[in-house]
Amino acid sequence: MQYTTMYQSPIGEIFLTADEIGLTGLWFDTEKFYTDSFEKGYEKKEVPIFGAAKKWLDIYFSGQKPEFIPKMHISGSSFQLSVWKLLRQIPYGETTTYGELAKMVAKERGISRMSAQAIGGAVGHNRISIIIPCHRVIGSNGNLTGYAGGLDKKKKLLLLEGVDIEI
Repeated sequence: MQYTTMYQSPIGEIFLTADEIGLTGLWFDTEKFYTDSFEKGYEKKEVPIFGAAKKWLDIYFSGQKPEFIPKMHISGSSFQLSVWKLLRQIPYGETTTYGELAKMVAKERGISRMSAQAIGGAVGHNRISIIIPCHRVIGSNGNLTGYAGGLDKKKKLLLLEGVDIEI
């Protein structure tokens, strides 16, 4: 069974989903891919994992780095999972580029190169945004690019973390 709830953040409403194992989704309600993996059967219910996720979000939106990660139930292709694992390694308040992630995935897979566009596709389909920090990935020239929640939200998240950005 899939459960849902909403969280009102300072930058917009966030839709959360979970199952019996953990958090399965966290999207801004306007996010472009947020219903891609949404199961047909769901129930609006405050399950315990939502309490942990909302506490994490409260800490995050207060401008602090949360010192814990709510239990997640992440599903995707092996490629997506490898990219999302790298996203979780980007430190709070720092950024990386699609190209840098492509080099890391290529090395991990033992191949000479990986397409930054392929990385962008996996990053864009991240189902647990903010906690899996896809907003910390920027273009090679420092541009804010490619955020399913909208570039305005990406900018606000990075500013909240103290990232010095220019658009």
